[in-house]
Amino acid sequence: MPFVTKFSDLDLSKTYTYSDYLMFKFSERVELIKGFILKMSPAPSRFHQEVSQNLSGCFYENFKRKSCRVFVAPFDVRLPIQSTKKDTTVVQPDLCIICDENKLDDKGCNGSPDLIVEIISPNNSKHDIHTKFNLYQEAGVLEYWIVDPTDKLILIYTLINEEYIGLPPLAVGNFIKSPLFPELNIALDDVFYRV
Repeated sequence: MPFVTKFSDLDLSKTYTYSDYLMFKFSERVELIKGFILKMSPAPSRFHQEVSQNLSGCFYENFKRKSCRVFVAPFDVRLPIQSTKKDTTVVQPDLCIICDENKLDDKGCNGSPDLIVEIISPNNSKHDIHTKFNLYQEAGVLEYWIVDPTDKLILIYTLINEEYIGLPPLAVGNFIKSPLFPELNIALDDVFYRV
């Protein structure tokens, strides 16, 4: 496949691979979900960015001297999805934590991160809550956080027997207790600071 310089040149009814994805040279951000192109929302809101930066800082403080690594979008994650051909799912989670350095290469992550965080906005909430929930569950992402800056709450799902089990919702005044990383102790007041 030659370089594609305009999003409008793509056939959205066709399926693509990661090799095709690497040939996209247009300005729009896209994800590849089971081979299909999904255009991402325009630049995130200031509140989205504040939450991302706040959580990233909390993660950095916790993981800076440990083997796990923290990455923020844009960062390509190639997910292993059993129900589709290899290399047909590429996502850019808002934040992810990867503890197996063998999954990291120069292009991003090739495999499932241990934890993925998606910060929802009115334009992408259905995608993050439904599509990515199912995708991350199928890919074996051990923990998935959905962060809602509007309502200032966090939903945490942990993978047990290949299915996500949700913890009670967390709101301002609570602390995040991660089943996967029990040493994490993050105040939601810090996550939603200045939001």
